[in-house]
Amino acid sequence: MTTGIRPVTDARKRPMMHPQVQTYWHEVDCGFPPVADVFEECVYEALAVFSREQMKAYLEAARVLGKLGRGPEPMLAFLEEWPSVVTAVGADVLTPVMDFVRAMQKSPNGKAIAPFLQTLAAVARRLQSAEQLQFYIDIARDLMVRTTGSIHGHHTTFPSPGLPEFFAQAPFLAKLLSMAGVKNWVEYGIRNYGNHPERQVEYFQLKSADSRAVLQRERHGTLFADVERQLDLYLRALWCDSDTLVPYSTAFDEIRKPIPYYDKLGLRVPDVFDDAQGVAGLDRYRAVLAHMIGHRRWSKPQIADNWSPFQRMAVEFFEDCRIENLLMREYPGLRRIFLALHPKPVEDACDPETTSCLRHRLAMLSRALIDPDHGYADTDLLTFAGRFHELIAAGESSTDEIATLALSYVAKTRRQSDQLAKVHFDDTVVDYRDDNRQLWRFIEEGDEEEAFDEERRLEQNKEPQGLPPRHYHEWDYQSQTYRPDWVSLYEALHPSGNPAVIDRLLAKHAALAKRLKRLLDLLKPQDKVRIRYQEDGTELDLDVAIRSLIDFKGGATPDPRINMSHRTDGRDITVMLLLDLSESLNEKIADGSQTILELSQEAVSLLAWSIEALGDPFAIAGFHSDTRHEVRYHHIKGFSEGWDDAVKGRLAAMEAGWSTRMGAALRHAGHYLSARKADKKILLLLTDGEPADIDVADPQHLRADAKKAVEELATKGVTTFCLSLDPKADEYVRDIFGNRYEVLDRIERLPEKLPMLYMALTK
Repeated sequence: MTTGIRPVTDARKRPMMHPQVQTYWHEVDCGFPPVADVFEECVYEALAVFSREQMKAYLEAARVLGKLGRGPEPMLAFLEEWPSVVTAVGADVLTPVMDFVRAMQKSPNGKAIAPFLQTLAAVARRLQSAEQLQFYIDIARDLMVRTTGSIHGHHTTFPSPGLPEFFAQAPFLAKLLSMAGVKNWVEYGIRNYGNHPERQVEYFQLKSADSRAVLQRERHGTLFADVERQLDLYLRALWCDSDTLVPYSTAFDEIRKPIPYYDKLGLRVPDVFDDAQGVAGLDRYRAVLAHMIGHRRWSKPQIADNWSPFQRMAVEFFEDCRIENLLMREYPGLRRIFLALHPKPVEDACDPETTSCLRHRLAMLSRALIDPDHGYADTDLLTFAGRFHELIAAGESSTDEIATLALSYVAKTRRQSDQLAKVHFDDTVVDYRDDNRQLWRFIEEGDEEEAFDEERRLEQNKEPQGLPPRHYHEWDYQSQTYRPDWVSLYEALHPSGNPAVIDRLLAKHAALAKRLKRLLDLLKPQDKVRIRYQEDGTELDLDVAIRSLIDFKGGATPDPRINMSHRTDGRDITVMLLLDLSESLNEKIADGSQTILELSQEAVSLLAWSIEALGDPFAIAGFHSDTRHEVRYHHIKGFSEGWDDAVKGRLAAMEAGWSTRMGAALRHAGHYLSARKADKKILLLLTDGEPADIDVADPQHLRADAKKAVEELATKGVTTFCLSLDPKADEYVRDIFGNRYEVLDRIERLPEKLPMLYMALTK
């Protein structure tokens, strides 16, 4: 039977469309062959979704996109994706979308139109509402406006580098974050990379470390960091296990999601778990840990060289179920969690004629082995489920017995279609189970095996490359948030020089040293406090010694604590002297006799000599920076070191260079100082300028960060005081340090002023 409609061919021998579709084709007025090839299919899909008015608007929008001069891609993307967009959001959002397209076309961002339309349907399916989609468009518009033409001061030439990359990542971002989280992530990129096109592209491609860090910060769910202590207690209390918990990121591998596992370094778990199937994120963590602990307790590695991948897969499913049955036997409350999280595949969901159903069969069997009310009717499934439960009922059974049963199952149920390339994956992934890497041993290494626990050995005669960087947050005063792990700080022991240089400096100031010594004698603690009942002490405690002698003569066990010692009372102070070693220290002082660096060496030498005389524990460190990626922190004297030639040699070798990223250095110095036990902890900063670095254009940014670092240290009981050699420091130093600062107008008086300042702070 025929319909009476004959397809017509044009002069180029291309089959023509149905007459009604041909009418629509004339309305869009398009000459792109790639569009013509898919137009009829797109029209049929649209007719199933749109009303007459919507269809008219759909065709008009397609016509406009075809006339933009951007090639066929925008029109193709719109024709193919728009019905899905309207279906997902349940409302007509064509007007705001086309308004945004026109805005991009009028700006230098026309090339971003195609990426926007190509990913729009995927974003809409995640958002599910017109209001959320409008929010997404507003975010994109803000990104376009604020990053277009901002490069090198041009306002009409340069397109936004990050806009196309944002559209490419948008479906992924919408999957992980709320729209508020996406807005915060985009805002961070605009604010910090608006003037750096290459870094802006890396940020919006999710390739930079801080881009990923901000993404992690904005994610929702149960974060591992928030429940780590609870999980650790859970392991210790219920499972008597104290192994290390190590989180991994689940945010950046869409193709192959990481799976929990354990090795010699610890138990690896996701960094975040959302609530799922009525199970809280914390309980999902508990299910993962319980399953891995069960394997560690009851599983035995199997030699797998001669087993096929299908056989190993079956053994893993059977062994996982054995472990879970033993766990539920010990803690019945786990049954609810396991059954809620374990998928329940529909029995006839896989077509064995066209698809490999091996995973589907094993997932059904797995459900049946832990759920008595599974409801499946497959004969083989019921047979092997019965044999499995007989083994479990007899005791714990063993991995060897379960492996034998699994291999029998594979032999009995193997099908030719199991070799097909198309595999049924729906409802077959049990995401609380680990990857079973510890279940296998391989006698011979091959391409598919991995040496997960291969020991790390250092090459012989290879010098260590220094400590890895320590990452610190940095405060962003504009957004009132931290930039996570923004600064990389490298610490090392300062190279050594000639200690005789410092001795000569001290000799140069011999008269000043004498005056200081008289003051130091007044500050030294004079009160002595006896510490009695010491087994080792400086002198004998006669009262206790006589009592012990009487006990000995009477046959009782004498008290061995017959000594006593003394300590001074009234002074318990620990000090960290932090030196700014930036390039400006190489400048000459006013009279041209010496550099600021040389003057600082004299002052620090006198201060160190003074503190040593007082007996206060103290440390000296210096810092400078070359962008946020390299802040150098040099240890000159440690708290446990004396004022000796080794320390003098490091002080003599001090050199100045680079910039002054003060906040990170303050945080790192405070990290060491806050760990000390003392009544008073003082961080004394000697600097000749304001916080600055070559990668920061806004001078207020590093000032605000330094102020935040000082506030952080105050909460840890550390008092920060700044002695500034910058005559213009009053403009900013009060804002950073409050009233705890002093500006030295006559820099040549530094050797005298620095020790006197210390005495005033600690008297």
